[in-house]
Amino acid sequence: MNMSPISPRRPGRAGVFLSAALLMLAPAVPAAAQSGAAAPAPVAAMPVPGDLELAKLIWSTMTAIDHANQSGNYSVLRDISSPAFQIANDPSRLAQIFASLRENRVDLSNSLLLAPVYNGAPQVGQGNILRVRGSFGLRPTAVAFDFEFQWYTGKWRLFGVSIAPLPLATQQPGSAPEVPDSRRRGSQ
Repeated sequence: MNMSPISPRRPGRAGVFLSAALLMLAPAVPAAAQSGAAAPAPVAAMPVPGDLELAKLIWSTMTAIDHANQSGNYSVLRDISSPAFQIANDPSRLAQIFASLRENRVDLSNSLLLAPVYNGAPQVGQGNILRVRGSFGLRPTAVAFDFEFQWYTGKWRLFGVSIAPLPLATQQPGSAPEVPDSRRRGSQ
């Protein structure tokens, strides 16, 4: 029951333009800082989330997908995702992609009851895309995930997703099963 993954095309020049536009929107240096007074430390342009923030990001993504599956309305999931994800996926395509989860009645809301188990540390890779893989050891079916998030307007937003229900028997205690790497990539 592998799920077709969603992965938009990687940004080209538009991504570079966006970065330049975000730099131009940065606030001016306060007068206190110019006069030599102590100024607050600058916030990282793209912070890698800590454990709690990462879990919240995963839980909110699982919840958004679950709500979309329950309602059949994928427009909110699409709208809270990165612009590249939005361009690559209209709501009807998302409904097709998540059809097997709906048909098999996989309840993703149960993931809120457990902490995610990670397959290694989250990684920020090419194009400043945060990738996190792991699972929720749900019964009777564990759910493995492979999410990619893009930093956009001060938030990590969904960029790519793969969710695969797995029989619990394939999961060893205390470890996360591997998510089948069946992602399709757009041209880079």
